Amino acid sequence: MPKKTVVKKIDLSKSVYSKIGYTKKFSEDLVEEMLSIIKNKLKTGHGVKIYGFGRFVLKDKKARTGRNPQTGKPLLIDARRVLKFYSSKSLRKVFKR
Repeated sequence: MPKKTVVKKIDLSKSVYSKIGYTKKFSEDLVEEMLSIIKNKLKTGHGVKIYGFGRFVLKDKKARTGRNPQTGKPLLIDARRVLKFYSSKSLRKVFKR
């Protein structure tokens, strides 16, 4: 099994800096602004599609009855909004065996 790696915002900005050649500050601002745009679109209820990568979609889940696994007692799970990610066809091809 491959080792799990976490990619941080600073890693993205360093990659932009080294590959494109912008200043470090501009690269950090660019990554921060891009992520801010995505967050704001999702916050207002819009989906975000990045061609060649995938799309982020908000789904509303209805309230439902669940079960406490320790006690077995039923409990109400509130309605909520969840974020889902669907990878693009070209991204899935990268990981196809």
